[in-house]
Amino acid sequence: MIDQALNAKIWAIAWPAILANISIPLLGLVDAALLGHLDSATHLAAVAIGGAVLSFLYWGFGFLRMGTTGEVARAVGAKDADEALLALGRAVVLAVAIAALLLLFRQALVSAGLLIMGPEEQIGLIAEHYTRLRLASAPAVLLTYCAVGWFIGHQDTRWPLRIVVITNLLNIALDAWFIVGLEMASEGAALATVIAEYVGILVAGTAVFLQVRGQLKPRLWRAFGKLSDYVSMLQSNLHLFLRTLTLLFAFAFFTAMGENFGANVLSANAILIQLLMFSAYALDGFAYAAEGLSGEALGGRNLERFSAVYRRCAAWTLVTALLISAFLVLSPPVLFPLLTSLPKVLSEMLSQTLWLALMPLAAAGSYLFDGIFIGAGKTRAMLMNMVFSTFGVYLPLWYLTQDWNNSGLWFAFVAFHVSRSAGMGLYFRSFSRRQSWLSGPSG
Repeated sequence: MIDQALNAKIWAIAWPAILANISIPLLGLVDAALLGHLDSATHLAAVAIGGAVLSFLYWGFGFLRMGTTGEVARAVGAKDADEALLALGRAVVLAVAIAALLLLFRQALVSAGLLIMGPEEQIGLIAEHYTRLRLASAPAVLLTYCAVGWFIGHQDTRWPLRIVVITNLLNIALDAWFIVGLEMASEGAALATVIAEYVGILVAGTAVFLQVRGQLKPRLWRAFGKLSDYVSMLQSNLHLFLRTLTLLFAFAFFTAMGENFGANVLSANAILIQLLMFSAYALDGFAYAAEGLSGEALGGRNLERFSAVYRRCAAWTLVTALLISAFLVLSPPVLFPLLTSLPKVLSEMLSQTLWLALMPLAAAGSYLFDGIFIGAGKTRAMLMNMVFSTFGVYLPLWYLTQDWNNSGLWFAFVAFHVSRSAGMGLYFRSFSRRQSWLSGPSG
């Protein structure tokens, strides 16, 4: 009976998160499909390069979402509503400050990112314009991270679903209008996203305000200004920040090395990565459930509940990964032609199908354990495992398999995800044996 109740709670959190998450790469697939049917692969390749640069600039601050979720979940478990609200307030202040810096140094950041990616001149010029336009929505993106983290920490994934669906439906509609109707190509894709992201933060901000307006007290306003709390927050999220940057480096490296094989391979990999993100975001639904429920259990100092959350989330993660892999094995002959009409791009996509299908199984454990460790606040282990998987596994295997061309790149990428899953599993076992889950967050 306990398992049934827990299963119901996990699914109540997971299904809205899954729907919200898969709509994110769905938007990327729409961009790819619209740009992939233009006369040249240049605009699709430029968006892939620009997207990789933006991933560093935006996702690098993903701790605003993850850190907020963990703090709020533990506060909910400890029945401390004030601390949950303070966690959100501190994240919002930090998000505004970071967004201001991104806008202030926009040109330098874009130039540096493209210098690292090293695209050919024509693709680079289009990618620079695309990326600069997209950066205009930095405040909206980072503030939405905070709002979504607060909702997930409260085990509410329905509002994040509403926010993402509204944002992405508007984005898709504007994409079709700008790219096809107005023939704006990659510039249209950028403008559509910027407009939609500002609408998204208006929805998110309204939703949060309606839920917290009765909790705002004078003493809480004064507490928002305590500098020591922000210093502590930055210290506790440093590992998440560095871990995310390392992960983004791994994805950006994948994109950059694909560019060395030409625009067709780069474009094929860009579309396949969107499909990979589809599976990743679907699996993240159970990671979100693990974040909220494990954080609540540890906040209430209930190890039995914590163990039950792990077992149930692990089972559902495995089942979901198997289903996604089966879909990726069976669907390419029908799915891939819908995403591009460029013969060379389509041929390259079909040649890498096996690696793509293996990816959900290779990565499933990493998503699950990331959720558990974020909920527990044990983020140092996440950083150490990510660094080893990137520099001890991914890059050496890529170097040794360069003769395999793009297939070698995909092989190394799959091995990188296997290492992430296995490494976090070992950390989980070590923490459990030492009974250190209740020792408090460890940076």
